[in-house]
Amino acid sequence: MRPLAPPDESGVLHARGSVDGTPAIAFATDASRMGGAIGVDGCRRVVEAIDLAIRDRVPVIGVWHSGGARLGEGVVALDAAGQIFAATVRASGRIPQVSVLAGPTAGSAAYAAALTDVVISATGGSPRIAHVLADGDEAATGAARRTVRMLGHPGRLSPDDVRPGGSLGRSPRSLVQADAYDVRPLLRSLLDEDGLELHAGWAPNLVTTLGRFAGRTVGVVANNPQHLDGCLDAPAAEKAARFVRMCDALALPLIVLVDTPGYLAGPDPVVLGGAQLLHAFAEAVVPRVTLVTRRAYGGAYLAMNSRALGASAVFAWPGTELAVHDPVAAVPILHHRRIAATPLADRGALHDRLAREQVETAARAHEIGLLDAVITPDETRRRIADALAAAPPARGAHSNIPL
Repeated sequence: MRPLAPPDESGVLHARGSVDGTPAIAFATDASRMGGAIGVDGCRRVVEAIDLAIRDRVPVIGVWHSGGARLGEGVVALDAAGQIFAATVRASGRIPQVSVLAGPTAGSAAYAAALTDVVISATGGSPRIAHVLADGDEAATGAARRTVRMLGHPGRLSPDDVRPGGSLGRSPRSLVQADAYDVRPLLRSLLDEDGLELHAGWAPNLVTTLGRFAGRTVGVVANNPQHLDGCLDAPAAEKAARFVRMCDALALPLIVLVDTPGYLAGPDPVVLGGAQLLHAFAEAVVPRVTLVTRRAYGGAYLAMNSRALGASAVFAWPGTELAVHDPVAAVPILHHRRIAATPLADRGALHDRLAREQVETAARAHEIGLLDAVITPDETRRRIADALAAAPPARGAHSNIPL
């Protein structure tokens, strides 16, 4: 890295350099000076770094260890912090912004970091605030470098380089079991290499991951039946909506893996979170492809990037089920009188038969236009790659992102 100015009393260092060949701008607060607190001059350096990154169309990395604004400078320090917030918002959707929390970060420094695309904490903290909780400085630095490589050099989609085989060549049921399973092995089989999971400790019933697919950086949203059977609750819906909006802002194509019995019943205020997810997918302009691996029931079927919300393509594996409600739970609602009039010994068989009648098979869903195709696991990667490549590219502000 080449410093943009010599160290001074501002408490902020900034520099130009590269991360594994990806050009970038970085700045860092100096915790040895007033605990990293920054005033007018320090805030000015941060803004300079952000604006230079915008001008050069390169990622900007902020390393934070700061108590916030310098109290001794009074309200002008708050105004200067506001200039950082404005610069960060100005950069949103134009360049990738990565923050590393290298130590305690409070006040305006915490807000400045929270406004960026990806926040990596070296010191633990809340899994809702930090996207990645790293074990120490070295791990945090590695995660930051990896993030910058993926976001700053997203690559180009190359469907011709996708070959069938690997673990996705096995039968669907070998990857998607009938009981609770962890979706992460499926993600590893789908992506070119291990992805970087964001918010792993928050709402684990849904997984959000950055990774390479067919040579291109993409975002992946996946229900995880290992937790809450893959149901959507408010935290999961909010997590997914936040991730979808970030990918849309950075022009990252989306791949959505669906295996959910619906929204989680209970007192959880799921409507607000669910509405956020519906809005995020419906307004997204990046290419986005959905694969239903086992089941998609109820409102969660719609929220997980359905055709109705403008998905570029929706595929399903053989044996997939779609239903307006969990079919087992729907039967007592729709047929309570019939069940009550049936002899007790025959009710189980009747219930099973009526539940099957509530389900649309993958073939039927394709026939009525809810799916683009029913595909086998071994052709999944190529079909998704072709669909992403055929989708119209993002327009508008997204064209600022270098591809």
